[in-house]
Amino acid sequence: MPADHVVLCTDLDRTIIPNGDQPESPRARELLRRFAARPESTLVYVSGRDEGLLRNAIRDYDLPVPDFAIGDVGTTIYRVHGDDWQPMEAWSREIAPDWQGMEGADLANLLRGVEGLRLQEAEKQNDFKLSYYGPEDPRPEALLSEVRRRLKDNGVRANLIWSIDEQAHCGLLDVLPASANKSHAIAFLMRDRGFGDRQTVFAGDSGNDLEVLVSSLQAVLVRNAPPEVREEAERRAAESGRADRLYVARGGFLGMNGNYAAGVLEGLAHYLPHTRAWLESDS
Repeated sequence: MPADHVVLCTDLDRTIIPNGDQPESPRARELLRRFAARPESTLVYVSGRDEGLLRNAIRDYDLPVPDFAIGDVGTTIYRVHGDDWQPMEAWSREIAPDWQGMEGADLANLLRGVEGLRLQEAEKQNDFKLSYYGPEDPRPEALLSEVRRRLKDNGVRANLIWSIDEQAHCGLLDVLPASANKSHAIAFLMRDRGFGDRQTVFAGDSGNDLEVLVSSLQAVLVRNAPPEVREEAERRAAESGRADRLYVARGGFLGMNGNYAAGVLEGLAHYLPHTRAWLESDS
């Protein structure tokens, strides 16, 4: 991979999609499209959405089509060529053993009766993702402890991802194979495609991005992220000695406010300053 190549891995909802309460800078998505059109760039969407909802987001918000898409909170990876989305079967084989041959319905039976949990709709489940609605609690430790206990007692190796849907005023729980998460999926894709640490940047906004935000990757937290996510990310990054790998967008970059795609691009230019010229060209 050429040294000047740039890989942007970014969450969608409330990260480049302006579907939160804060205002969007008018030129932000236009500049994101300009970045994605560069031959030196690779764009990767990293989302809780499934393929259908990813496609809807691209259409509804006029987003650039990515080169790769990590969907369903890290349980699926697609190679994208225009309208052709090809699942990477090697990723499915890598994460499958954690559930000991069980499917989502089997795990749902194990978790039946856990107070506060309600299964999400069928279309939000897949072979390696069991999703629930829960209470609007940023740290539901007792609930998560009970879920972990039941799964562990049955030999299931699971990764629990908890986040808050601010608009719906509820919590969201995704039960995934232990090896299936955004961080591992990005690392797998980087190894598979030869993307280097210094040319790759991740951007996110919510609790289900925390694992990547405080990893060894160069990470960006958009300005519109909830205060509790920012505080937790900064605390964990500092404790792990990786404060220099977390950039919190402040606004002011190219006259934009740092929310959503504006914050993503601000962070990208922080780590890889030559990308600023890409965004300013012919502006």
